[in-house]
Amino acid sequence: MRAIVTGGAGFIGSHVVEALLARGDEVLVLDDLSTGRRENLPEGARLEEADVREPLDSHFDGAEVCFHLAAQVDVRVSVERPEYDAGVNVAGTIRVLEAARRHGTQVVFSSTGGAIYGECDGPAPEDSPRRPLAPYGVSKLAGEEYLAAYNRLYGTGHVSLRYGNVYGPRQDPHGEAGVVAIFFGRLAAGEAPRIFGDGRQTRDYVYAGDVAQATLAAAGLDGGVFNVGTGVETSVLELYELCRRVAGVEIEAEQAPPRLGELQRSVLDVSHAESELGWRPEVGLEDGLRRTWESFAGSGP
Repeated sequence: MRAIVTGGAGFIGSHVVEALLARGDEVLVLDDLSTGRRENLPEGARLEEADVREPLDSHFDGAEVCFHLAAQVDVRVSVERPEYDAGVNVAGTIRVLEAARRHGTQVVFSSTGGAIYGECDGPAPEDSPRRPLAPYGVSKLAGEEYLAAYNRLYGTGHVSLRYGNVYGPRQDPHGEAGVVAIFFGRLAAGEAPRIFGDGRQTRDYVYAGDVAQATLAAAGLDGGVFNVGTGVETSVLELYELCRRVAGVEIEAEQAPPRLGELQRSVLDVSHAESELGWRPEVGLEDGLRRTWESFAGSGP
């Protein structure tokens, strides 16, 4: 199969590229390298520098599927610069859909669970109320609705995947990083990480390799929206204790004031993905954290 991966030089995108190459697919990566890195790409992937806000037709000829992971993913940036966030996440997605429409390419779209559902009172299924708290969640939800509209209008089979809190090797510990990368980045430098608030806020942490497999499994489906997580919630305090254990350090975390608007509970119901994609997460949290720490320590993949 010939596949396009937008944002393929980024954290999650590079894991999708790796999985595609491992099964023998031809992979074209489109990335403007604003946050992605050439060194994230495995041998065998072809990179073309491209901004999804610009016309993309010249890249789509012959492509059967486009895994659309290029995005503005920093919640803080979305609050400070909502027009930029929408330009990348909404207008950029429309550019991808238009190029895909003209070339008969299926789109598999990377969306978000926590930022769309808002506060959860248990594992959230796909039909849960959608209550984004920041422009980032709104723009991702808008992208999903554009995919659904194209499916209705043109009879396409585009798929949206709502990721949980993805972690793993190659996640940048700076800027828009997730908490696992931030913790390990600080621990690798011998510095104390900060825990905001009481640390009891929970998230659904899912390993990047598992996310890549779910993403590939969505290709060929006839549309739909699927949560991609574990169905297990872990508090920040529990997460940090696991990080300390796998890193073999005794550094105590520093307490910091709670952050305005931060979700207290976020966890995904993944039964729909299990039944329809034939997928379930395989890497447990401690094992995934160990693999991630090895990459930070320079001895892993």
